[in-house]
Amino acid sequence: MIASGKYWFCVTHHVVESADGCPNEERLGPYDTAEEASLALEKVQERNVEWDRETASNDEASRD
Repeated sequence: MIASGKYWFCVTHHVVESADGCPNEERLGPYDTAEEASLALEKVQERNVEWDRETASNDEASRD
C-alpha cells in the first residue's frame, strides 16, 4: 500500500494510486488518505443519491 501523500482512486483499474498513477481523467481524488481513496466509488454513489433527491424535490416544488 502507498505510504504517504495524496491518493487517487483509478476508475479503470479499481485501485488506489499515488500521484504517479494513471492520467487524472481516469481517477477520482485527490484524497488525504489511502482509505478515503478506497471509498471513492461509495462516496460517488452517496452523492448521486443525494443529488437525485434534491432534483426530485426541486422538480416537485417547481410544479406547485
